[in-house]
Amino acid sequence: MTDFDRKKHWETIYQTKQLEDVSWYQPTPETSLQFIADFKIPKNAKIIDVGGGDSLLIDHLLDLGFTNLTVLDISQAALERAKKRLGKRAELVTWIVADAANFQPSKKYDFWHDRAAFHFLTDEADIANYLTTVEQSLNTEGIFVLGTFSENGPTKCSGIEIKQYSEKAMHERLSMNFEKIKCIVVDHLTPSDKIQNFVFCSFKKQS
Repeated sequence: MTDFDRKKHWETIYQTKQLEDVSWYQPTPETSLQFIADFKIPKNAKIIDVGGGDSLLIDHLLDLGFTNLTVLDISQAALERAKKRLGKRAELVTWIVADAANFQPSKKYDFWHDRAAFHFLTDEADIANYLTTVEQSLNTEGIFVLGTFSENGPTKCSGIEIKQYSEKAMHERLSMNFEKIKCIVVDHLTPSDKIQNFVFCSFKKQS
């Protein structure tokens, strides 16, 4: 897959499938919202949702009064769909079109959220680069919440092979720069009534 065009693939997905048709669709992203609530993230905290696409997480965060929100996705089409849905409220959000594997932030964040973007990175250089970016782009005491397919989850998504993680594997991969706070295993019910098993872990940047 050396010639695989990741951006073209995701542009095609978002140009041909509706929000409610993709496997990752969640009307209410309860797990992500619970992590934010548990950590008592301030309303003015700098929050980034990496691989957010046209996820409804941003709608819920705006409803809750969060004021410093960024959504990053490799697909321009995905972000345009989210902007259209939000209407005038889209002006309250910073939108970034970039590949998470080589994203270079221009500011630091207090809360870095990634549900199901990281597991698409299967090349070691991409993984290492991404984790270095997270570590360098989190403020002191910043929180990193990462959700991936577990070892009991799918091995592919949207026709692409992914990298599964257990709690142990995720902890070992991140332990050099991050302190694990807690992990949970969650079943996600897709629109086609299939169960996908995820592991979500929260980390604190090591001081």
